[in-house]
Amino acid sequence: MEKALTKLSSFTISRKAKEEIASIGEDLSRFSSTVEEKAKWVFEKLKGKPLKSLSDLLREYNLPPGIFPKNVVTYELDESKSKLVVHLSGPCEVSFKDSSIVRYAPRVKATLTRGKLSNIEGMKTKSLVWVKVTHVGVESYKSDKVTFTAGVKKIKAKDAYEVPREAIRIEEF
Repeated sequence: MEKALTKLSSFTISRKAKEEIASIGEDLSRFSSTVEEKAKWVFEKLKGKPLKSLSDLLREYNLPPGIFPKNVVTYELDESKSKLVVHLSGPCEVSFKDSSIVRYAPRVKATLTRGKLSNIEGMKTKSLVWVKVTHVGVESYKSDKVTFTAGVKKIKAKDAYEVPREAIRIEEF
């Protein structure tokens, strides 16, 4: 009986390990990044370090969770440097309730601090032409306005960005 249980438990562990490794492979194939970034992500995944959702993380930092689309594959946060890297399945764009349109590269990098994303790379918005977004911020905890800086500062209603929206895949960023 003990042999049978040992064999059964090793089979179960083996099967679970195979499933986990397969899911890691699928996740890795969704985003393109450097080998170093992929290795770090795999290490964190295997360590079992639970990541909270990006929406929850943004809420913690007093930012509306909808400033990134639903199709985020994963994100990395280096808290010591306040560096956030968001991985998406490919270049995409989102239309928001306030009629604004934002495009995202497959990898968006930014500095994340309380109430703002700054030094953003990989995000742009449509004015008359596509302009790089460099800053997204909320002035205070109770503020109902979000500012987007893309050449000029635009103040928008925060409620337009409260819920992550479905992104439309585009050919190029």
